[in-house]
Amino acid sequence: MKQIVAVIFGLGLVCNALLFVPQVLAVWRKKSDEGISLITFGGFSVLQAIGIVHGLYQQDLSLILGMAASLLSCGTVTALTLLYRVRRVRAGRCES
Repeated sequence: MKQIVAVIFGLGLVCNALLFVPQVLAVWRKKSDEGISLITFGGFSVLQAIGIVHGLYQQDLSLILGMAASLLSCGTVTALTLLYRVRRVRAGRCES
């Protein structure tokens, strides 16, 4: 029973990672950071990294893989937001 719960938990974390994919696609298509909270997505990314470390200490493969998948998708939103924000700020400086 414990293994079944662990597998379901891992699948839930993978589904959590998939929830970030529409945001990744939206940011990528718009090529803009407009409407994206860097604090929110950056915070999620930090928490997911902490979850991976915790999973390593607990030797919990479901937690490690699920958090890694979430970090990949959420981290992509964070990275794209940073990229487009830096570009926007630099473009604003060039116009001044």
